[in-house]
Amino acid sequence: MIARVLLAAIIAGMIAGAVAGAVQIWRLSPLIQAAEVYEQQPDAKEGHATQSHDHGAVESAAQQGQHDHSHSSEVWAPEDGLERTAYTLLSTLIMGIAFALVLSAAVMFSGRNITVQNGVLWGLAGFVIFTLAPTAGLAPELPGMPAADLISRQTWWWGTVAATAGGIALIVLQGRLSLKVLGAGLIALPHLIGAPHPSTHESLVPANLAAEFAANSVAAMALFWIVLGVALGWTMTRTRNGVGA
Repeated sequence: MIARVLLAAIIAGMIAGAVAGAVQIWRLSPLIQAAEVYEQQPDAKEGHATQSHDHGAVESAAQQGQHDHSHSSEVWAPEDGLERTAYTLLSTLIMGIAFALVLSAAVMFSGRNITVQNGVLWGLAGFVIFTLAPTAGLAPELPGMPAADLISRQTWWWGTVAATAGGIALIVLQGRLSLKVLGAGLIALPHLIGAPHPSTHESLVPANLAAEFAANSVAAMALFWIVLGVALGWTMTRTRNGVGA
């Protein structure tokens, strides 16, 4: 049984990951590459020195050393073109499989079945938990944009995901009104606390480019989760029927 569920999740995750990879290459990668032009400008680099980005820490460490490693100390990134496209697709396939395993675990924990028909609802739940709720406080960021401390952002992101998942579970799976109210409170709690933000929002990245990236990122993840829910419903139905196992 477990082997069949794992196989179903892997297949569904690869389907959704392939779709997400295609959308990212088509819509998001050009925006990221456009923003990298601003990130490489001197003013952008100086601005990032005051922020808590990973590459900023690398540059600071290099400045304190005995040699100039301004180029060699930069975080490795794949070359533009085929190499970058291949790594993008690989990362989305891994993401798809990982989220498919999470979604299949949630289905088993709930004691309910996922089908092609209700897979959209399961996918939308995943979208709300992992994308919509965190994005309400932390919008997707392009290279060159200021950001708060990485640990603070990760802590708030995971806390929001956990609170939203717990809140939805209480609202959907519990019959008592008090528990449903508690679930709604859990969903609202991270946003009442507030997400961490940088001390300044000044950036060389044009506002319209940042807005386009944020909108496309959210839309891409909505498509990813809907495809994942439907694909997992299809593969799980086939495994329950003993087909393709």
